[in-house]
Amino acid sequence: MKEHIDPRNLPKHIAVIMDGNGRWAKRQGAARVFGHRNAIKAVREVTEGCAELGVQYLTLYAFSTENWNRPKFEVDALMQLLVHTIGGELKTLMDNNVRLATIGHTASLPRDCQRELQEAIDATKGNTGLTLVLALSYSGRWEILEATRQLAAEVAAGTLQPDQITEEVFSRHLCTRDMPDPELMIRTSGEMRISNFLLWQLAYSEFYMPDVLWPDFRREHLYEAILTYQGRERRFGKTSEQLVK
Repeated sequence: MKEHIDPRNLPKHIAVIMDGNGRWAKRQGAARVFGHRNAIKAVREVTEGCAELGVQYLTLYAFSTENWNRPKFEVDALMQLLVHTIGGELKTLMDNNVRLATIGHTASLPRDCQRELQEAIDATKGNTGLTLVLALSYSGRWEILEATRQLAAEVAAGTLQPDQITEEVFSRHLCTRDMPDPELMIRTSGEMRISNFLLWQLAYSEFYMPDVLWPDFRREHLYEAILTYQGRERRFGKTSEQLVK
């Protein structure tokens, strides 16, 4: 399947909602945390697959602001898993020339998570291939509110006039200011919603929502998603005839 992908038409940025860990674990007769642990292989497969193809950015929705409302046992287990995974996957990131970055309210994470994250970010900052972005303690509404507060403060300080606030100016106040908007958004498990993820940035993204649960997601599923993307006509509000001209 990989050989059918057109390298000239790759999405620069792929965003993923990694859904289905809990249902996967339930089918195994295990606790939800078991599903999260078994999702690491899917993360590795997709990261390596994107790096090999030449995708520039991969953003994974790892932990939303709403996830803090889950049972404390699950949240604590997720945080510990995050710490161990980042340290354990550092060699994979280095071997694949992957740079790690984060978006979200990461100051709300436990200190050991913040420390592991920063150490991995520092260790990989010289890598020049794929940028792997972990969305942690993130939500689209939170991000938009934060940007709005920053803009309001600049207006109040007299450094910005309200009529100077354009889409470009607003985008520069988002967490994703240094990367292109995702052209492709993948949500596993077959659910048909975006769950407060990159609400501003997904305005013109192509969606791909397979029935496969995240722990079972592999490179072949990534290739299929990209091939589906390459078969679509992206019009951005124009007609097909306008695109031909």
